[in-house]
Amino acid sequence: MTTVGILGGMGPQATILLMQKVLDAVPATDDAGHVPLIVHQNPAVPSRIAALIEGTGPSPLPALQAMARDLQAAGAAALAMPCNTAHVYVDGIRAACGLPFLDMLSETASALEGKGRIGILASPATRLTGVFDRYLPQPFEMPEDDGPVLDMIRAVKGGASASDIAPALTKAARRLLSRADHILIACTELSLAAPLMPEDIAWTDSLDCLVARIVALARHHPEDGSPR
Repeated sequence: MTTVGILGGMGPQATILLMQKVLDAVPATDDAGHVPLIVHQNPAVPSRIAALIEGTGPSPLPALQAMARDLQAAGAAALAMPCNTAHVYVDGIRAACGLPFLDMLSETASALEGKGRIGILASPATRLTGVFDRYLPQPFEMPEDDGPVLDMIRAVKGGASASDIAPALTKAARRLLSRADHILIACTELSLAAPLMPEDIAWTDSLDCLVARIVALARHHPEDGSPR
């Protein structure tokens, strides 16, 4: 199997969730049947919120570039990053090493084709940086008030459980569905609580899209093509 390097720690729970989802996605009958991952769990990556929203912190890019080089040196054959907001730095990460980068946002855009107008629940930084603009057809919808979503993200980073934020996530999703047909969960902190939303809410999680790509690459599915 192909070994995939994970630029993790943004946040730590989201990285563990990715690992669990990859584990669950493979019908292995013993240890050797699972996907080999090299995980760089680095919670010291500078805050994306501080850098992109508040404008008070250093850029995360140098840390991400160093992580990419570390993963390459450790034997990774491709890279993946379970943080939607940090994809604003993808070009810089790609420039740091020669490994293929599995673009979570590109995979997500493919999965959303035909689902109508998309409503995005994500860090406000994704709106401020326009990180989704080149991936999703316009118009897509985002919350009119960033505050409640940012509060949920900060709560999870501060130790809140999935069940703690599930009511607020459900409320935000229902409000957004008044202007959209389908919800995109595009923050991996919110991914923890997405499965707790009521069944009548139609949603796709970008983390699941990345998991599918990692598993397909690692297991060499011939129909999947080359890494992007």
